Amino acid sequence: MTQFDAVSSVIKARKSVRAFTERAVSKEDINAIFEASRFAPSGTNTQPWSVHVVTGVAKDRIIAELLAKFDDKACEKMDYQYYPKEWISPYKQRRLACGLALYSALKIKREDKSAQRAHWRRNFEAFNAPTVMFFTINAVLEKGSYLDYGMFLQNVSLAATAKGIATCAQAALANYPDVIRKHLDLPEDQLILCGMGIGYEDEHHPLNQYRTEREPVNNFVSFTD
Repeated sequence: MTQFDAVSSVIKARKSVRAFTERAVSKEDINAIFEASRFAPSGTNTQPWSVHVVTGVAKDRIIAELLAKFDDKACEKMDYQYYPKEWISPYKQRRLACGLALYSALKIKREDKSAQRAHWRRNFEAFNAPTVMFFTINAVLEKGSYLDYGMFLQNVSLAATAKGIATCAQAALANYPDVIRKHLDLPEDQLILCGMGIGYEDEHHPLNQYRTEREPVNNFVSFTD
């Protein structure tokens, strides 16, 4: 197998896992994942990432308050605008198709708003991942650093996949940033970008049986000679 084949295989194997077993990920494996991930490129080598790994009681306290906020229907206010304020084609259609695939896997009907909300609530449990990681960035940094951060996050997901460890990057875990800052004792200038559950996949859960569609290369690549 060539290096390209090996890397391509890991990229295609990576998926967002939304049901985990109770098996814990060792600190040694998490450190190994970040040891590889830290070589992500960044403009002028700014390396804008900061990661906060929580388990056990610390994780349980954060999750409990996130769930309480969700159950109280508290206003959600991320530190930055993640999704567009107005959905247009083709992104709107892709978003709808993604949701349909997920709810179909759970056999939740489109009109069953209660069941949909119950599933959405599971986001704030990090889908019961044994370890949750929160990713922060300094408020002084601009859009270029967000691009750099995306490459770092991809490295984390791929390194974990290569070790047989599952992940799910979640913007939802950044919906109540003040909760995260309080529990992690972070300064106000640390913006919460996202969370990521990490653990071992429950291979029998229906949420892990479907895969989202990807556009063929000729739909998004053009060549000019």
